[in-house]
Amino acid sequence: MVIHRGLRREARLLVELIAAVAPGDTARARLLGDHFRDYRLGLTGHHHGEDAYLWPPLMARVDLEADLVLRMEAQHERVAASLTAAEEALPAWEGRAGEAERDTLVSVLAEHRTVLLEHLADEEESLLPLAARHLSAYEWDRLGEHFLTSTPKPKLLFFLGMVLEDADRAERASMLAALPLAGRLLWHTVGRPAYVRRMRAVRRATAAR
Repeated sequence: MVIHRGLRREARLLVELIAAVAPGDTARARLLGDHFRDYRLGLTGHHHGEDAYLWPPLMARVDLEADLVLRMEAQHERVAASLTAAEEALPAWEGRAGEAERDTLVSVLAEHRTVLLEHLADEEESLLPLAARHLSAYEWDRLGEHFLTSTPKPKLLFFLGMVLEDADRAERASMLAALPLAGRLLWHTVGRPAYVRRMRAVRRATAAR
C-alpha cells in the first residue's frame, strides 16, 4: 500500500535524523520537531479515517473476523499512545538540543516505529483483504475524501508528496488522476517544488555525534 510505504520511510528517517543531531543544534531540533508534528498529523488523520469509515461497516458485515477488526482498533490506540509519548518528549529536546533529551526522544520514536510496523504489516496481511471483500468502491472513496476534507490545506500538498515519493509510475498516475484539475496544477506548480525543498532541508547531512 503506497500510503504505508511513505509512513514506514518517514518513521525510520525520524529516528535516524534525530539521532544524528549534534548537541546544542537547536535550529536543527526545531526543524525536525516540526517535521515530526506534520508526520503525526498525517498518520493520525489516516487512522481517524479508518476508525470512522472502515471499522464500523466491517464490524457490521463480518462475524468470525470481528476479532481482527478489534485488533486493528487496539493497534491504533497503541500507535496513538506512542505518538503522544514522542510529542511529550519533544519540547525538552527542542529547547536546548541536549544529548540526553535527544536520546530519550530517539528511544520513544524507535518504540513508535516498532508499534507502527507491527500494525501496518498486520493490516496489509489480514485486514485489507477482508476489507476488499466487504467494502464497496464508494466506501473506499469516502476514506480518501475524509482525509482530503479534514486535513489543513497547507499540509495536504506535503502529505501528497510524502505518499508519491516512493510510488511507482502507475500508482502516481492513479493518485494524481483522482485529484481535480486545479489540485493537479497546484501540485505540479507549488506542491512538488516545495516538497523537494523541504526534504532537502530535513534530510541534509548532519554532523556526527
